[in-house]
Amino acid sequence: MSTFILNIETATTNCSVSIAKDGETIVLKEDNDKSYSHAERLHVYIDSALKEVGITGADLSAIAISKGPGSYTGLRIGGVSTAKGLCFALDKPLIAVPTLAALAKQAAMDHGVVVAMLDARRMEVYSAIYDSNYNEIRATEAQILDENAFAENLQNGKVYFIGNGVEKTKTLITNPNAIFIENKLPSANEMSALAYKKYQNNNFEDVAYFEPYYLKDFVALKPKTKTK
Repeated sequence: MSTFILNIETATTNCSVSIAKDGETIVLKEDNDKSYSHAERLHVYIDSALKEVGITGADLSAIAISKGPGSYTGLRIGGVSTAKGLCFALDKPLIAVPTLAALAKQAAMDHGVVVAMLDARRMEVYSAIYDSNYNEIRATEAQILDENAFAENLQNGKVYFIGNGVEKTKTLITNPNAIFIENKLPSANEMSALAYKKYQNNNFEDVAYFEPYYLKDFVALKPKTKTK
């Protein structure tokens, strides 16, 4: 029996929905509207995707949501509230996929590491680092960017930067090992394999208590200079 999972990605301005069959995306609906019109488009995309596949919500095995980091508007008001509502109504399990893990998979590479990053404010980003097999080697952190950011990784080889934090990162880092992949946002397309793996491992969330990971205000302090 096939496993159908509905994937919902609303962590940024990209409103993205996919339906995957056994971990492979078979339908993708998305639109990067800068006005965060997720509430208007999300249900339309879900209904359209289900019809295109020829199934109903009852045929879904699970519903997967991008868990963040991301904007409050996109995550909470858009994706999570919709996913929770569907899980309750259809009695389906909820799967949470880290936003940066899915984003990293858009970087095609066979060596080096990928830094998936989302813009926070000023010169700040949320980022996580993955190896060439997309295994996490540094968890999500909030950081202030400067010319020395990711210096150790850049010294060791190619570093692929991806996400909407790239634009300001490339103004600071000039290392020849830095490769900037521009104009990429998290998408439900790359959620498919990650969500399916969690489904196979029965790695589900408590629908009632699940909370996404917001891009909250944070204070990232630079190391203090020692004085004699």
